[in-house]
Amino acid sequence: MWTFLLCHISCSPMTSLFPSLQLEFASICRFCLSCLYVAKLHNPSFFIHIFCMYMYIFFYLKMAIKSYLYSSYGTTFLLHCFINLSIFISPIALMGMKLIGEMFRRSGAFFIRRAIGSDKLYWAVLSEYVRTIVRTGFAPVEFYVEGLRSRTLKSVTPKLGMMNMVLEPFFKGEVFDISLVPISISYDRVLEGSLLAHELLGVPKPKETTRGLLKARTVLKEDYGCMHVYIGSPVSVRERVNGKLNRKQYNLVPRYLPMKPNKETQEIVSGLAHTMVRLQERHVVQSPWNLMAFIVLQNLQGIDLDQLTHRTVWLKRLALRFGAHLNWPKHISDSEVMSSSITLHHSIVCCERGRVNLVEEAGQGPVSQEEGMLRRAAAVLMCTSYRNQALHIFTRPAMVAIAMTTAANNRTDDLFRRFNFLLELFSNEFVFIPGQAVQDFEEGCSLLQQSGIIGSSNKEFYVRDDGQETVAFLRAILQPLIESYQVAFRFLCEESSLTFREKNFLPIVRSFIMKLLISGEVHSYECLSSDVQKNVLSALLRLAAVTKTKVDEQNEFTVNKAAVKRIWDLLNGELTPRISSDARL
Repeated sequence: MWTFLLCHISCSPMTSLFPSLQLEFASICRFCLSCLYVAKLHNPSFFIHIFCMYMYIFFYLKMAIKSYLYSSYGTTFLLHCFINLSIFISPIALMGMKLIGEMFRRSGAFFIRRAIGSDKLYWAVLSEYVRTIVRTGFAPVEFYVEGLRSRTLKSVTPKLGMMNMVLEPFFKGEVFDISLVPISISYDRVLEGSLLAHELLGVPKPKETTRGLLKARTVLKEDYGCMHVYIGSPVSVRERVNGKLNRKQYNLVPRYLPMKPNKETQEIVSGLAHTMVRLQERHVVQSPWNLMAFIVLQNLQGIDLDQLTHRTVWLKRLALRFGAHLNWPKHISDSEVMSSSITLHHSIVCCERGRVNLVEEAGQGPVSQEEGMLRRAAAVLMCTSYRNQALHIFTRPAMVAIAMTTAANNRTDDLFRRFNFLLELFSNEFVFIPGQAVQDFEEGCSLLQQSGIIGSSNKEFYVRDDGQETVAFLRAILQPLIESYQVAFRFLCEESSLTFREKNFLPIVRSFIMKLLISGEVHSYECLSSDVQKNVLSALLRLAAVTKTKVDEQNEFTVNKAAVKRIWDLLNGELTPRISSDARL
């Protein structure tokens, strides 16, 4: 699942620009996009470029067939056939591709570095360029709110650099308003499933080349199902910021000078960016396979097709009660829906003699125990990527379910302490709007109560008899993630030295986890995911259990093993977490 934003500069509130769309392509259209769209309200003349569509759509679709080209760029080009005069931002690596780089440029792209760092001149030039486009309404500007692709297909915590540039003209009073329009795009099957799984296991990402792109045209022989597009209603920045930001500070500095946003402005920009991602998540259209992946991953030894059908239909009802948008065929039986999904995802699962199993990559000759584990892990991570597209539906109820397991008692205050700890620990895994821990907790409890899973009495929650199965299922959803963090904490406390270099961390911890998997001490293959391991390090930095310093132009980390051990004990439920005064019920 990927998402993007449309943003308008306007003089009055806007109505919804587009209806919900569903686009079907036989064997292509596996794209994604997370971007921002900016234009003047008094000139929003969006129309279909028929001529451009016929001239470019065939080539644009072919451009998206190779998995090492971000599938989102294919969507960018496709949308440019329907939306007038849009400019979009592309990583500088694609500029060097013969023919392709020039087509990106002629289609409205401008190329930027992935990391600007401390280059103040580059930042000033780029900021002025973006601000000029926004201020003059020269053309729409699209960019990835999340800043980079998601190799796990979960939503990624948004990056704020480009968002700051786009919103700065509003903060300085150069435009009256900016309206953010969340747009969600999801797919029945993605092109780069195998590539992303191997990247998570440490295989380097292939370099994008035009020659490699042309060699990949055999992908067009495959069936990739449907692509779903949902374009939401605009959100006015002026209404969101009203009363929260004192814009007088910008009167003291000439408008043409770029300003580093202060803490107050950063909090507002961060809140807006996180809000947009959450709105995008709520409108993502899920396929039956996204729900089937939950069941398959909880039955890695295989599951009967009839049982898989029964469990998926049960999960469908639960997801709908939690507010999910499902694309479930209405005129065929549930068993046919399961069979067609298995056929579509034949590279991940197969059904033999009425039993569904994961498909592992075939290899030549005998393989070592470690190679066998890696092949199994790749199959699991490919399936996990589809589960992750629907994970946000169950995240908050699942965290409440985990809190009810590890809290000293089920009183509301104790549950919230445990929930808030999980929220802080996993804030790199899921998107939570800053400062809204109470609302997230209440949302999780409300969904469970409305579904008849838990009840409350005298400020204490309890699991209903007919809700035990659901609570156990919700706990199992987050168990691989919890085990991954526990293993990383164990490595830092028992195996690692007090200091280590960033580039050495992933190979060492991956080798440590592989040994535990082979010995049977660890059961989740998701522990091998490099994204999870990086998120563990980010969480420990945020919780002050690890410090980062620059040594010889490289990041060096120093581990406070006592602090890591305490966080480990909190995750295991052996300690009661403390809570800050601004996060109380």
